[in-house]
Amino acid sequence: MTVLVQQQIDQFDRDGAICLKSVLTPEQIEELRNGVEYNLSHLSPLAKVVSEADDPGCFIEDFCTWQQNTFYRKFIFQPEIGMIAGLLMKSGVARLYHDHLLVKETNTRQATPWHQDQPYYNIDGKQNCSIWIPLDPISRDATLEFVAGSHKGPWLMPRSFRDNQAKWFPEGTLAELPDIEADRNRFHIIGWPVEPGDIVCFHMLTLHAARGPDPGQRRRVFSLRFIGDDITFTPRNWRTSPPFDGLDNDLPVGAPMVHPLFPIVWSK
Repeated sequence: MTVLVQQQIDQFDRDGAICLKSVLTPEQIEELRNGVEYNLSHLSPLAKVVSEADDPGCFIEDFCTWQQNTFYRKFIFQPEIGMIAGLLMKSGVARLYHDHLLVKETNTRQATPWHQDQPYYNIDGKQNCSIWIPLDPISRDATLEFVAGSHKGPWLMPRSFRDNQAKWFPEGTLAELPDIEADRNRFHIIGWPVEPGDIVCFHMLTLHAARGPDPGQRRRVFSLRFIGDDITFTPRNWRTSPPFDGLDNDLPVGAPMVHPLFPIVWSK
């Protein structure tokens, strides 16, 4: 069982992202691969293709399918992955917020642009952790990258990835994302080559991005979002990504996320 040391918790707090090597067993990786293939053959209504029609590959995402996917459920409710999230969040509990499938098929050109995750969501608070689980080897050039320390800065305007529209917060209400690719040397960009068994943990406000997969390679990733003690429900006047339709009928504004959709997977 992976036991985090204080240095790793401090690194997550400082940089907003950390890579933990050889955390998962081959059996766990195979279980998640089976879960991904089941997911791809049973896509939910939230699934979407986020690559262009002329892309020689395909980038597909799906959300919130853990309740229908026995492979995902078996993995999520093992205590270790929730424990890692809870310790990094410095929280007494780790609740599942949602699962997220990200598959870039061979020859996909579509990049994942720089963004923060939390502005797309219906939550407020600082104790959160995303765990990005690669199921294929990924080189440094194709891996998930982060701007270290950006989770300590302001919320930045979330925009739709393909057409750059402000569909969430109204124009002008949040600061705009800097053009990171125009001068990468201005930013402290971190990232790691990863193998199956490694995991990358990051804060939902840490700026991150990823290019297409390595040439001739498929890139399957299963990601989990966890929330901690201080996270509260903040309904929006727009459709969040992912949406939780009808949740505002069950939770008042500012309430803790105590709901069957967000089960506790670890507690101290």
